[in-house]
Amino acid sequence: MLLMLLLLVLTAACRPETGPIVTPGTEPTSTITQSVTTIQPSLPLFTSTARTTPIEREETQTPLTNTHYSITVVMNYNQHFLSVDQKIRYANHSADVLDEIVLMVEPANYQDVFELIEIRWEDGSPIEGLEWDHGKLTFPLHQPLFPGEEIVFSLNYDMTLPAPTPSAEMRPVPFGYTPRQANLVDWYPFVPPYITGQGWLVHQPGYFGEHLVYSIADFQVDIQLLDERDDLIVAASAPAETSAGWHRYRLNNARNFAWSVSPEYEVMSEKVGEVEIINYVFPVHKTAGERVLQTTVEALTLYSELYGPYPRSHLSVVEADFLDGMEFDGLYFLSNGFYNLYQGEPGEYLVAIAAHETAHQWFYASVANDQALEPWLDEAICTYNERIYYERLYPEALDWWWAYRINYYDPKGWVDGSIYNPEGYRAYRDAIYLNGAVFLEELRQVVSDDIYFSFMKAYTANYQGTIVTSDDFFDLLSQFTDVDITPLLEEYFEHR
Repeated sequence: MLLMLLLLVLTAACRPETGPIVTPGTEPTSTITQSVTTIQPSLPLFTSTARTTPIEREETQTPLTNTHYSITVVMNYNQHFLSVDQKIRYANHSADVLDEIVLMVEPANYQDVFELIEIRWEDGSPIEGLEWDHGKLTFPLHQPLFPGEEIVFSLNYDMTLPAPTPSAEMRPVPFGYTPRQANLVDWYPFVPPYITGQGWLVHQPGYFGEHLVYSIADFQVDIQLLDERDDLIVAASAPAETSAGWHRYRLNNARNFAWSVSPEYEVMSEKVGEVEIINYVFPVHKTAGERVLQTTVEALTLYSELYGPYPRSHLSVVEADFLDGMEFDGLYFLSNGFYNLYQGEPGEYLVAIAAHETAHQWFYASVANDQALEPWLDEAICTYNERIYYERLYPEALDWWWAYRINYYDPKGWVDGSIYNPEGYRAYRDAIYLNGAVFLEELRQVVSDDIYFSFMKAYTANYQGTIVTSDDFFDLLSQFTDVDITPLLEEYFEHR
């Protein structure tokens, strides 16, 4: 148990960000180049024909509802190298007239990882006036983009995945490769949300927590692995269609698309109605992996009843070769540290965090929030859903959860804090995750079970596909109860 407690001090679900830690007063280094010349691959194995997918690409001509990403990836797993062609079709759904486009390019935050080969308009002309601010790329439009109008542009880029850099000062990072797997998360340039009257919803990376915010988008991703080996397994946010060595993935109405590759994955699966849960685990952890699959099945079934059906046909669960859990749309990673410590009991972090990460498919993927400034709207709610999981399915372990997941740390701090907490990770985690769960427990007791769960079901239904704020949360709650929660807000929230 002591080892488990020590691990939790170092690790919490959904903690890492996909960029490196930046020391105050310094600038992160990145190697970013731009040209409009013919692609010159860095590795001889990548020929010009490798950039043409043999699967006929489907073009979307109907009026655009979501931003559409068409991405073709050629990967050499052994050399940790990718060449990517990407097309973005973007519509201005705000009420403002736009004169520029912003792209978030997270791999550009790393040294010697991202190389932009070219970026062009739909007619083939080069896009000029690029301005880089570390992982943020801004460029002007030829002419104003009025509400309802669309633009199309394309990028070609290469990536050399970063190696792990274990350090007492640096947090584990999902993006990159380890000796056991390659993880592609926040790996492609994407357009951040634009808020009418406010502008682009963009934040700088922090020392901990997630700074990115995602609009709903549609994805078509084609992947080819060039390695001459047949043991590589791809886990992704969507099921694959295969043809002539290519894997095609389609994912609509999603926040992002993530994938992972490994020669070591043992695959197990189970269906919950029409939903297939596919679990990717390292063979040494097969028993723990079976428990992860069981927990995910149980949690998905429970949350579907409480908050509405899981909206996809597929959920991938991937054992992570790093000491953190991390959620993405249609996929989540779970730290191998939890698998190592699994003892076969429900009252363990492996089970609690699997339930937590599953809840993120509702509170992050379906109902999103500003993860940098209001992280409680997904992290506190998902932590509290661990409690709901135990209450409904393993009540004998509920005391363990309160004692060792929450009360052991005597959590304090404002629940409405941001990821930029100057007191450090422990203060951030205790306030947002743990004290946030305590707040939700007290809120539920004050308003009653019936009102709390009716409200939460309406919350997920009303705000599906949107980006919510704390105001949205409490405005909707006020429609369900006349109970005065002012004392609770004064105790737990700094800005209400």
